Amino acid sequence: MHTKQLILSTALSLMVGCFANPTSASADDAKAVEQAAAKFYASLNLLFTGDASPMQEIWSHADDVTYMGPAGGFQVGWQEVRANWEAQAALKLGGKVEPYDVRVIVGGDLAFVQCYEQGNNLDAEGKDLKVSIRATNLFRLENGEWKMIGHHTDLLPFLEKQSLTGSDE
Repeated sequence: MHTKQLILSTALSLMVGCFANPTSASADDAKAVEQAAAKFYASLNLLFTGDASPMQEIWSHADDVTYMGPAGGFQVGWQEVRANWEAQAALKLGGKVEPYDVRVIVGGDLAFVQCYEQGNNLDAEGKDLKVSIRATNLFRLENGEWKMIGHHTDLLPFLEKQSLTGSDE
């Protein structure tokens, strides 16, 4: 087996083992992950006003975090992810996005939240643009706090046209 295949196989086995018995997670853990997800969406809505600083608080600053957002690309590591959030903040998209049909799964020190993100943003001319996409958010328990380690969404055509730094396209 090639090294990359072995690493992938091991990672998948660990993930399956971690999430194989989500009922072992306490209700407190699930509530804490829900609160971490709520903080992410509050930070996202502040980002639309041009303020990227709340993202600093909720994200892990580790080299293994990933972001595959609605503008495309695949950012790996906190430095790339942070640069992308800062570029998005500079767009000052306005509007608001909220999660709906939220599902939370907690297994050990990892958790994921799947939901729909719905709301609106504004384009450069102030035209209202609908947001309705699927999202998966990954969290890891770090020093007693649930920190975001991954965010993946569908693409939004009006953002794909934007040039965002930190992108690996």
